[in-house]
Amino acid sequence: MEKLEQSLPTKYDPASVEKDRYDYWIKGKFFEAENDKSKEPYSVVIPPPNVTGKLHLGHAWDVTLQDIITRIKRMQGYDVLWLPGMDHAGIATQAKVEGKLREEGKSRYDLGREKFLEVSWDWKEEYAGFIREQWAKIGLGLDYSRERFTLDDGLSKAVREVFVRLYNKGLIYRGEYIINWDPATKTALSDIEVIYKDVQGAFYHMRYPLKDGEGAIEIATTRPETMLGDTAVAVHPEDERYKHLIGKTVVLPVTGREIPIVADDYVDMEFGSGAVKITPAHDPNDFEIGNRHNLERILVMNEDGTMNDNALQYSGMDRFACRKALVKDLQEEGILFKIEDHIHSVGHSERSGAVVEPYLSTQWFVSMKPLSDASVAWQKKSDKVQFVPDRFEKTYLHWMENIRDWCISRQLWWGHRIPAWYHKETGEIYVDHEAPKDIENWTQDEDVLDTWFSSALWPFSTMGWPDEDAEDFKRFYPTNVLVTGYDIIFFWVSRMIFQGLEFTGERPFKDVLIHGLIRDEQGRKMSKSLGNGVDPMEVIDKYGADSLRYMLATGVSPGQDLRFSFEKVESTWNFANKIWNASRFALMNMDGLTYEDIDFSGEKSVADQWILTRLNETIESVTELVEKYEFGEVGRYLYNFIWDDFCDWYIEMAKIPLYGDDEQAKKTTRSILAYVLDQTMRLLHPFMPFLTEEIWQHLPHSGESITVAAWPKAKADHQFDDAAADMKLLVELIRSVRNIRSEVNTPMSKQVELYIKTGSNEIAGRLDKNRHYIERFTNPNVLEIGTEVKSINKALTAVISGAELILPLEGLINIDEEIARLEKELAKLDKEVERVQKKLSNEGFIKKAPEQVINEERAKEQDYVSKREAVQNRIEELRG
Repeated sequence: MEKLEQSLPTKYDPASVEKDRYDYWIKGKFFEAENDKSKEPYSVVIPPPNVTGKLHLGHAWDVTLQDIITRIKRMQGYDVLWLPGMDHAGIATQAKVEGKLREEGKSRYDLGREKFLEVSWDWKEEYAGFIREQWAKIGLGLDYSRERFTLDDGLSKAVREVFVRLYNKGLIYRGEYIINWDPATKTALSDIEVIYKDVQGAFYHMRYPLKDGEGAIEIATTRPETMLGDTAVAVHPEDERYKHLIGKTVVLPVTGREIPIVADDYVDMEFGSGAVKITPAHDPNDFEIGNRHNLERILVMNEDGTMNDNALQYSGMDRFACRKALVKDLQEEGILFKIEDHIHSVGHSERSGAVVEPYLSTQWFVSMKPLSDASVAWQKKSDKVQFVPDRFEKTYLHWMENIRDWCISRQLWWGHRIPAWYHKETGEIYVDHEAPKDIENWTQDEDVLDTWFSSALWPFSTMGWPDEDAEDFKRFYPTNVLVTGYDIIFFWVSRMIFQGLEFTGERPFKDVLIHGLIRDEQGRKMSKSLGNGVDPMEVIDKYGADSLRYMLATGVSPGQDLRFSFEKVESTWNFANKIWNASRFALMNMDGLTYEDIDFSGEKSVADQWILTRLNETIESVTELVEKYEFGEVGRYLYNFIWDDFCDWYIEMAKIPLYGDDEQAKKTTRSILAYVLDQTMRLLHPFMPFLTEEIWQHLPHSGESITVAAWPKAKADHQFDDAAADMKLLVELIRSVRNIRSEVNTPMSKQVELYIKTGSNEIAGRLDKNRHYIERFTNPNVLEIGTEVKSINKALTAVISGAELILPLEGLINIDEEIARLEKELAKLDKEVERVQKKLSNEGFIKKAPEQVINEERAKEQDYVSKREAVQNRIEELRG
């Protein structure tokens, strides 16, 4: 049988460690929920990525956090379901597919709806494959047996059920409203799919002539092309300037139409001229004013942003070309008399980037007030949704309390078709799960539902709802935690909460763990335009998934943005390499130790007792912190324990018995090495799953995979407080001696005299008991410990807890040579001080030099003077 020391290669190579390991986990079904009633269920649903492209660093961060949580819970004995799936992403996917068709010289209309949907499904299958490959590469413990897609049959059934119930309850209605319209994709957008940007525009000042010829009324607009749809001019009823004009009419330029002057409280008397043009079909506020005054709604644009026949001679022009031509014509007529530069906030489509047009359209809406009121009220209950960090609850509540009705129809083909039919003769609307029986007399609504409508049902539709007897729904809903970024609290989190409460009577998740955005080293958002994006798969190819995961998970506190740098990933790779080398040393010294051979009954050294105590403390701290989702702090604890305690101290101290002749001591040390490494790998496993599985498989163990090994628990019989105190004192002593050696350039190979004067016999006894460690790690030729020690004239000293360390200078250095060296150093510093002080006393330099340069010179002066003083003091000490 091959010995364990040959099991781990000399060099840590992430590619070979991670290769084929994921297949082993999947074939072993370690990630599949068992429906084991003896275990407590724990569930998480993945925020479904869009089937529009490949995962970015933000996705990698998001899913890594979920993987950590679910791996820990699985090891803690829960029946864990981490449910994977993807989103059809209506507008985004259709835009991609249409873009691909354009490259082939085709449009969706050339294909027709049915064929276009076939092409879209092909796209979905291709990109779903890419996403699964990336999930595997990151190492995600997903239950693929339950994978869902927002357009699959079960979820489509849930969507229809929700639509029909809300419609029958009067919470879904169809109406003509001003909505956000994307002329590029020719579809409605909800408010949160609009991104506002400050752009350079203008105020166009015009005079509309009064019909009676008694002058004109001045208005200003940022969108002059919409004037062709004006149906009134409004003034404030208390505005003394215009009271006499209320009820009169003006002649709308270009069109010649007469439109009334109306009084409305909405108008701000202090803004501009105090009179505003009213275009009910192209502005949401004007729409409301139009309703109050029974004004006509005149659309002057087509769905693609070109002007329609109501725009008269400008028909067929693009809206911005129309603006330019109309402004020129109005200037020539003397109607437009001033153009004033104006920076204003303009809505852009999140998907296409096109300037959004407020547009009159017949759409489907969800009446939000009853749903939002119920959601806000729920947050006053004891079992409210817990936001982590809790400050994001305010963000959520503010949006819910100020929400507008939700426009849910989209003019697309890819998505859930609205389950509404219109009678061809009577116009009657029929809403149900299936089409009417006499289908030949009915036409189904052409539109599909907003992508977020189906995503809002994700936590329960994926579990089998609306079948409330579905096994997964009964066992795993509500879910335990949702992990997501703060940028989609409005888009998704809020909608899941109000739909979950409405249809299941329960919050959809107990906790919402909010993380920030990933930014570059300079704090900038990653984007194509800046060229600062990073492909997580390329990072994995270079450094391995474990290094990327650990950096992402432990790099920042919850809710904060994370700055990515390759230097940080390299640092975690170095940590992984340190773990590999320490594990390799341990395995080389197992000497065939099996799980059954592990024996702690022998006498334990102070180092053995200390490392078991430190392991206990680490287990308790890590377990407590993961429950609070404080993964950054977990990373700090694990790093300190593994790098400092285990690698730098325990392994070095373990070499004493391992390389000695006491066979019982060897066995005890091997057992403790194996046990501590096993438990450490379990604590680290959720963060670095590949590396820890590889090492764990070579350790003496009794399980099949570390993924299902028990989470460590602190053990009372492994707590040795006295040994921990002794070890703390030893570490402080050894570090102090090493620091003194470093100060005077004395290598560890050179023996020195060491006198330890203790404050009590008790401390002297504790140190004397462990003098073999002091001898091993400080290399003294004389070691004296006691409350009284030899008096030394010339020595370097250090104070530690309860003792003073004294190292005679003669044993460390040649005093004459050291004085000569220091005097040369002093001469150099004298020259530097003289040079810089001469410069600073030069009036010409002070007057001409920039302030920054002067400050730099003053800093140099302070530094040189300080160094000179230190060297002078050292020379005086040596001369005694």
